[in-house]
Order: sequence, then C-alpha cells, then structure tokens
Amino acid sequence: MNKKILILFFIASGSLSSFGQEFQGMAVYESKTSTTDFKSRMEGNKELTPDMQKMIEERMKLMFEKTFLLYFGKTTSVYKEEEKLEAAGQNPGFRMMSNMMGSGGTFYKNTKEKTYAVDKEFMGKEFLIQDSLPKLAWKMEKETKQIGGYTCFKATAVREASKTDFRNFRMKKREEEKKEGEGKTNLLDELNLPKEITITAWYSPEIPISQGPENYWGLPGLILEVNDGKTTILCSKVVLNLKDKVEIKAPTKGDIISQQKYDETVIKKMEEFREMGGGRNGMQIRMGN
Repeated sequence: MNKKILILFFIASGSLSSFGQEFQGMAVYESKTSTTDFKSRMEGNKELTPDMQKMIEERMKLMFEKTFLLYFGKTTSVYKEEEKLEAAGQNPGFRMMSNMMGSGGTFYKNTKEKTYAVDKEFMGKEFLIQDSLPKLAWKMEKETKQIGGYTCFKATAVREASKTDFRNFRMKKREEEKKEGEGKTNLLDELNLPKEITITAWYSPEIPISQGPENYWGLPGLILEVNDGKTTILCSKVVLNLKDKVEIKAPTKGDIISQQKYDETVIKKMEEFREMGGGRNGMQIRMGN
C-alpha cells in the first residue's frame, strides 16, 4: 500500500466513525453526453428541414441529458433517474435508444457483497439484471479539485466499452463510410464502437462511502464526478444524514438475467433492428449528404 493510499485510508477510517449504523445520504447527479458529432452530421443532411432538426435535437436532449438521484448508506445504494414527463409523440426508435442511454429503473449496489441489481425495460419486456460489481483497476492520481465544497482526488481506470450502452458509440467519419460504400443507410450503420474507454473519477474521502453513480464504486470516498468517454456525470448536491430516509433495497420485478445474457439479448435485437432498415417512423435517417 503506497503512502498516498495509506493516508486516504486513515482519513476515511477517522471520518467513518462519525457515520452511525443508520446513516443515509443523498446525492444529485447531472448526466450529459456530448452530441457534437451527431449534430454536425445533421447539419450536412439536406433531407432534414429546420423543424425536423429541431425536433431531433429536442429528443436527443431527452436521451443525452438526465438527472439522477443516489441514496446511499454505508454499504448499499440505489441510483434512479429523476422522474420527468416523457415527450408526447416520441417515436419507438428514439424510445428504444433512450432506454440504452444509461437509464433503466433502480440500480442497486451492495459493496459489501460486491453485487448489483438493476431492472430494465427493453422493447416491451422487463428484465432484472443481477450480477457481480465490475472490478475496475483504479489508478490513484496526484490531482485534486473542489466539487461542491468537498476536496476530491482523481482516479483513472480503463475498461472495455459496453456494446449495449448507446453512449459509447461514435459517428463514423465520412472517409470510413466511403470505404464501406455510399448509399442510404440506417442510423446503426453509421456508428462505431471503441474497444476501450478511459474512466476518470473524482472522489472525496470526506464522505467515506465506497459508492458512486451507476456501477462506479471501489474508491475510498463518494465519487462526485465521472468522465466516461463522451459522458460526464457530475454531482450537483449532497445531503448527509437524511431525516426522511428512503428504503434502500434491490428491485425485484422482471425476468432474472445475468449482465452477459442481457447484453447478448440486446445485441441480437439491435441486429434485427438494423436488418429492418433501422426501424420505422423516421428512424431510417441518412445523417450526412
């Protein structure tokens, strides 16, 4: 154990003694995924009218900008999207992609047992994913910064990009598409998936809970910010020692499935979606001229 980690351990140990067994806190996170490459391709599409572009951008904002609430105890947490009214008339293709933007129902983590559970709806079917928490090889960095009045330390890790998380995809460059042949393609044919993604996390030992948004965990303090490829998840508010506590428990609805089996199911459906030409109701959109 190096000197820096040892210091953080004692900071966390000393602070943890002030957190009672019934301790519970809440954190608000703002998740935003960059859509620059998608917008640049739309601007070059002569088939899209200004009204169509505006409609698509509004729907993309619903998919790529979300607010989440994290309720956490000493070893367990639940992470859930803040409820908002869904845009009227949202077509099935966009709704399917929205379900692949890191949302879902309740994401439950148990850091003591190193397990998680999350309920997701995909194409009209409810799934209950139950699996072991991912083990990221965090590298402790020297940088620090302030987030919401808390001193945060930097940590980085590299992991394989998820094939079922739409936020990981990038628009192909025009040169790549020309090599594959021009013609009217669907949206999925114009996307690339990187093999690996570098994760940058900022955590605070002042809140000595090994928790964070989504499936991020394993650091000696609450993770207040995550930069995951094109996505940034930033904590905007922390409340410790909640007076009105919520029940932190794992979801129970849906067909139980492992993460691997769920990913295989989604990938299979995506391939079927591609073979159908990208779907109906306007999803077959050429993103460039």
